[in-house]
Amino acid sequence: MNFDYHFGNQYYNYYNDIGIQSTEYEIMAPEQSQPVQPGMEYLMYPKPIFDNPNYKGSGKLKDKVAIITGGDSGLGRAAAVAFAKEGAKLVIPYYNEHRDANETKNYIEMLGGQCFIMSGDITDKNFCKEIVQKTIEKYGKIDILVNNAGVQYQQDKLDSISDEQFDRTMKVNVYGMFYLTKEVLPYLKAGSSIINLSSVTAFYGDPQLIDYVTTKGAIVGFTRSLARNLALKNIRVNAIAPGFFWTPLQPACWVKEKIPSLGADAAMARGAMPYELAPTFVFLASDDSSYMTGQVIHNNGGQVMG
Repeated sequence: MNFDYHFGNQYYNYYNDIGIQSTEYEIMAPEQSQPVQPGMEYLMYPKPIFDNPNYKGSGKLKDKVAIITGGDSGLGRAAAVAFAKEGAKLVIPYYNEHRDANETKNYIEMLGGQCFIMSGDITDKNFCKEIVQKTIEKYGKIDILVNNAGVQYQQDKLDSISDEQFDRTMKVNVYGMFYLTKEVLPYLKAGSSIINLSSVTAFYGDPQLIDYVTTKGAIVGFTRSLARNLALKNIRVNAIAPGFFWTPLQPACWVKEKIPSLGADAAMARGAMPYELAPTFVFLASDDSSYMTGQVIHNNGGQVMG
C-alpha cells in the first residue's frame, strides 16, 4: 500500500492499488473489518484523527463536568479531547475497549485535563446508577451528558435481523440512553446540556441498517420530547446526526469491500475524520447554544439536506 498522509489532507491515496483510475470521491480507508461490535480504534488503519492541533480552547467549558458514553474512541474520543481543551472534567463510561479507553485517558491527561474511565454495559441500569454515583463522588456535580455509545450491524434484509441482534441494538442505542439520562437528570441544573447521537441514516433510511436506523429515529423523538419537557428548567437537549465518520463502528459493521466507498454519496464526495465533529459537541455543550433546544444538527457533508 502506498499511503500519503498529512493532517491538512487526511485522505489516503491508494487508488492505484485497487485499480481505481478516477478520483471522483475521496477514499478515506482501504478494505478492512473487525469481528466484534463496537470495534477497536487501535486496530484501524489508517488511525482516525481525533484531535485538530490547530483547535485552541478558550475556557468555554471551564470547570464543567461531562459524561461521554463511548468516549474511549471514535466521535466520543474527539468530543472528550475538545471538551478537555475547553476546561471540562471528563467521565468516560465504555464497554470493553480497555486499550482505547486508556489511550484516551492518557491523551487527555497529557493535555492537562482530568479524565475518569469506567468499564461496563449501559444496558444495565445498575451500571448507569454507578456511573452517576462515581461522577458525583469524584467531581461533585454533572453539567453535560453526551449519549454517544452505540452499535450497528449490516444486514441485507429484515429477515436476516435476529431477535438477539434487534434486542441488542435497541438496548445499547435506546435503553442505555434512557437509563443514563434518567439517572443524570436529578443532578442537572439550569444551563446544563444533554447531547444525543442520532445519524444521517435516520433521515434517508439505509436499507442495510434497519434496526440501527430505527433506534436513531427514536433518538430524534426522544430528543425533541425531552427538550420540551425540560425547556422551562433551562436544561437544553439537542442531537447530532453525523454522516460517515471514520470510527471503529465502520469496520466493525460493514463488509470490508464497502469501506472504501463510505462517504462517496455525500455532496462533498468524502467521509470525515472525528475531529471535524468535535466543535459541534462543544457548541451544543456550551453557552454558545444557549437558545437552542430540541434541534438536530446535520454534519454529513451534504448527504442529506433540508
